[in-house]
Amino acid sequence: MSKALLVIDVQNDYFPGGNFPLCNTEAVLANTLQAIEAAKAKGVPVIIIKHIADSSHGPAPFFNEGTSGVEVHSAISAAAPDAAVVIKSFADSFHQTNLEEVLGNLGITELLMCGMMTQNCVTHTAISKAAEKYSVSILTDCCTTVSEILHLIALHAVSTRVTLSALPDAL
Repeated sequence: MSKALLVIDVQNDYFPGGNFPLCNTEAVLANTLQAIEAAKAKGVPVIIIKHIADSSHGPAPFFNEGTSGVEVHSAISAAAPDAAVVIKSFADSFHQTNLEEVLGNLGITELLMCGMMTQNCVTHTAISKAAEKYSVSILTDCCTTVSEILHLIALHAVSTRVTLSALPDAL
């Protein structure tokens, strides 16, 4: 199988000082950086998913284009400077994006997913209709949301459809 690591929405608005800070972001960032380094060491491509709010619906609470909050965290950008970047405006990273094309061009058959928010963009991407043709794993220690309990509930809910893994076993 040919793997890819999807890093979903690790953007400034989710960190302290952003418009919608989540819990445990620094630990999740550190784990995600470990996952990126492990992926690079094994030749696994890293794909960064970046959410930009659809401005046609008016200003959003966060991820507004042109703000510092919409930017991918600088540590992620520094760790994977050559990563493909897929822009989305829906929770499902496949919906109305070029993600399938990027994965197809790389010959990917297995997706390792991490990011923010567990119960929204991570799980919606993992159980997307478009993801059904891939073997999908969520790196549980590389995800977070607004609370630990919501993170755990979301992982339990999706566990019947995807594999849940932790570092370092997943890569």
